[in-house]
Amino acid sequence: MEYYKARNEKLEIEKEALEAKLKWYEEQFRLSQQRRFGSSSEKTNSDQLSLFNEAEATANPDDEEPTIETITYTRKKKRNRRDEKLENLPTETVEYRLPAEEQVCSCCAGPLHEMSTQVRREIEVIPAQVKVKKHVQYVYSCRHCERHEIETPIVTAKMPAPVFPGSLASPSSMAYTMTQKYVESMPLYRQEKHLERFGIFISRQTLSNWILYGADTWLSPVYDQMRNHLLNQDILHADETTLQVLSEPDRRATSKSFMWLYRTGRMGPPIVLYDYQRTRASKHPLRFLEGFRGYLHVDGYAGYNGIPDVSLVGCWAHARRKFTEALQALPESAKTTHVKAKEGLAFCNQLFSIERDLKDVSPEERYKKRLERSQPVLEAFLAWLHEQAPRVLPKSALGQAIKYCRNQWDRLVAFLEDGRLEIDNNRAERSIKPFVIGRKNWLFSNTIKGAKSSAIIYSIVETAKENGLNPFNYLKYLFEQLPNINLTDKEKLDQLLPWSTTIPEECRVPNKAK
Repeated sequence: MEYYKARNEKLEIEKEALEAKLKWYEEQFRLSQQRRFGSSSEKTNSDQLSLFNEAEATANPDDEEPTIETITYTRKKKRNRRDEKLENLPTETVEYRLPAEEQVCSCCAGPLHEMSTQVRREIEVIPAQVKVKKHVQYVYSCRHCERHEIETPIVTAKMPAPVFPGSLASPSSMAYTMTQKYVESMPLYRQEKHLERFGIFISRQTLSNWILYGADTWLSPVYDQMRNHLLNQDILHADETTLQVLSEPDRRATSKSFMWLYRTGRMGPPIVLYDYQRTRASKHPLRFLEGFRGYLHVDGYAGYNGIPDVSLVGCWAHARRKFTEALQALPESAKTTHVKAKEGLAFCNQLFSIERDLKDVSPEERYKKRLERSQPVLEAFLAWLHEQAPRVLPKSALGQAIKYCRNQWDRLVAFLEDGRLEIDNNRAERSIKPFVIGRKNWLFSNTIKGAKSSAIIYSIVETAKENGLNPFNYLKYLFEQLPNINLTDKEKLDQLLPWSTTIPEECRVPNKAK
């Protein structure tokens, strides 16, 4: 009898384990279907924000009861929205008039006068043009000295230094090649064919040489100076993504390398820097951030642990994403019922709702309001996490969401310490996205040198975009200026940084008409 009882208990345990494994596989299947075919948006119904404490959250004792009132308004003529979109563009006017001999009335043969005009506006697109720019430098000497056999001084007219000596590259062509690849995500083999249609035959190998030389010789000092300014900030964001480099020593071509990203927060000048490394080891952020002291916004990756003098700030967007995935992993029949994943998601959404309300306030006011409004939500959420942890399967999607929040709790609540801190690391994710999009087009880098050059150029163009600059115009300006200055002069380099007030107006993107 004891044998059958023990065997029955064993079978029950095995059955529970198999059911848990089956449930996990079903969750993973639903999640894979969602990632493949579903919407990637994490937005949730605004009604879910008030799932808990709705009355307390929305009540305002200072609000007066509604009364009947008369509303009056003045109708204001709207401006033509089409005209507003064209405000920042240069305008070429073409006038169509009757010839003098035709300005005669067909009725009485009297002279015609201009009564009114009819205007039609069109956007004229001028494709890229390629031309040869010939630099002729004149050399002068003194005929008097020549005749009398006196030492003849030779004077040469000043001419800008070339951006790439011995090459056909100009500041504009080098800037154009970089912009096409790193802003428009056009691989070099497509650029090669594109140039052929203009009647100029430049191989992709030559274009690659332009990129490598321009990045290593001229842009790297700008990159280094931007890094010095970055490390002087006290709030940064960090993220990383994969990169394939074909010709890395002692590694297979299919090995994964990494592009790390570091950028400033909401305070200070926008600076976005990429750093190529062969691995995802923690020694890389430790080396790059040497000398930095302050707060670092990160996701849940443990590679950022142990950086001296740095306090890590967690990402609530990642936490919310875990609960969103837990909901997506449920069968359709369960999504309409009251499930625990909805409760966890509601806590996260409540925190984001508070942040939206505090978006435009000062850091000091945001700090006070967070302690007043966000801290009680966090305390309730932590109690809920402790309550739910023993009730869910650890390997389930909901179990993983709860585990993530508990393990990351000290980081997740760190945003309460300073009103300048952000609730998520989305700023870094947005900045690394252009690289991810570009990677889909050019797929990989051939060499380590190419990967490092890509990191430098992406840093320059993305920082330029963050500071309201046109990447092509800014790169062209840099390649015109950098060959003609002392690159060790930090003050000169500061004047060329994207946030410098000395950057010419033509490098700036015109303000978008509202």
